[in-house]
Amino acid sequence: MRFTTSIINEHRRFSSSSRSWVSPICFSEKKKKKLDPPPESSISTMETNPKTKFISHESTVSLMKRERDPQRALDIFNKASQQKGFNHNNATYSVLLDNLVRHKKFLAVDAILHQMKYETCRFQESLFLNLMRHFSRFDLHDKVMEMFNLIQVIARVKPSLNAISTCLNLLIDSGEVDLARKLLLYAKHNLALQPNTCIFNILVKHHCKNGDIDSAFRVVEEMKRSGISYPNSITYSTLMDCLFAQSRSKEAVELFEDMISKRGISPDPVIFNVMINGFCRSGEVERAKMILDFMKKNGCNPNVYNYSALMNGFCKEGKIQEAKQVFDEVKKTGLKLDTVGYTTLMNCLCRNGEIDEAMKLLGEMKASRCRADALTYNVILRGLSSEGRSEEALQMLDQWGCEGVHLNKGSYRIILNALCCNGELEKAVKFLSVMSKRGIWPHHATWNELVVRLCESGNTEIGVRVLIGFLGIGLIPAPKSWGAVVESICKERKLVHVFELLDSLAS
Repeated sequence: MRFTTSIINEHRRFSSSSRSWVSPICFSEKKKKKLDPPPESSISTMETNPKTKFISHESTVSLMKRERDPQRALDIFNKASQQKGFNHNNATYSVLLDNLVRHKKFLAVDAILHQMKYETCRFQESLFLNLMRHFSRFDLHDKVMEMFNLIQVIARVKPSLNAISTCLNLLIDSGEVDLARKLLLYAKHNLALQPNTCIFNILVKHHCKNGDIDSAFRVVEEMKRSGISYPNSITYSTLMDCLFAQSRSKEAVELFEDMISKRGISPDPVIFNVMINGFCRSGEVERAKMILDFMKKNGCNPNVYNYSALMNGFCKEGKIQEAKQVFDEVKKTGLKLDTVGYTTLMNCLCRNGEIDEAMKLLGEMKASRCRADALTYNVILRGLSSEGRSEEALQMLDQWGCEGVHLNKGSYRIILNALCCNGELEKAVKFLSVMSKRGIWPHHATWNELVVRLCESGNTEIGVRVLIGFLGIGLIPAPKSWGAVVESICKERKLVHVFELLDSLAS
């Protein structure tokens, strides 16, 4: 059954979910797109199957989870509620709300939350935490706070420390400092908040993110004084990462030593990764290698991220052989390198002119079922193009397209830039035509450079066509391009074309 009212009347009262209610989602019959129905609609199955006499909560949840269309999910919800003796519970409401908020049906979400205030079933806090995360992702930070406040209204319990820390973390990560401050003040005065380590760590992260390491240390001191919360490995890794980012590696090492000797906290792979990355960023890659060796000697097996961080450090310093040694060690340990690790090494190989070795590594990457992304393919294309092997780059582009590889506009721009730089203007113009058919446009500087080069090489007519083509889609040529075109036409004594171009410029 389809409903067309836009929202539920907010003054309407719902005494029980067993009563049918009007859909809050507005789908105009004129604007509604005809969707291709699945092989067997969830609604049609319930309506036509004579054996289906009662839809259980588990079946309702399962059917709604399978629906991508929020209106159909809502129809299932309503269909179940029409059954005698059926009352929706936390699970059915949670799945429906998740479906609606994912599809940005915010009015519908508000309407359902309004109905939930009059339900007698017990709602769990996790329902509201899930809504908080979705609203934060959509940058609706006031709605995040609203969901936090609804925990008491609808779930009828005080928000837990987990709810406070989740809300606080979402607001801090989004840079909503004022809202975060209001949350903490409310929690302190109305909820008798006793901050735990997690909440203190969120505040430490906030100050470190802003580069205010002194304030971060003051939070740690307050944590110690509280007597109920103490710094943990996350606290120390956050502080160390900030110190390394400020080129204070000596202080970071001292903090690491204090953590072990004074606090008795054993470092984990995350902390070691902070140190490896920190030393690599500061150009001390040999010290980063010493950290990895220290891990192995002390019974802490390095993970793939530790190896990738070290390999990245060697690659940045152009130490290709050392990077290969780390790569080989990863394979010996039985760990599977991730996309970032493979791409890092390929990029290093290409920068050192070992393009064929990089392409061989790409084949090995595919064989190991590690999925290459657009950045990986762009590394190969850039490597081929920089070596003047643009023909191979074009072939690879076609081959990957046939294989269903998802390439981005950067992939096409890399090749066009290379063709222009290498003086292969005829190929560049043809490739530009391919790009335009696929709705991909080059960088402003690239197509202007192409126009200039075409005019300087005596291909004025083609240069003019390219320039006018970009004018036609609303792009403004650079003065250098106009100058090259006008000068070239004047040399050929075709002044009529000059006046036509000047008219285009004036308009």
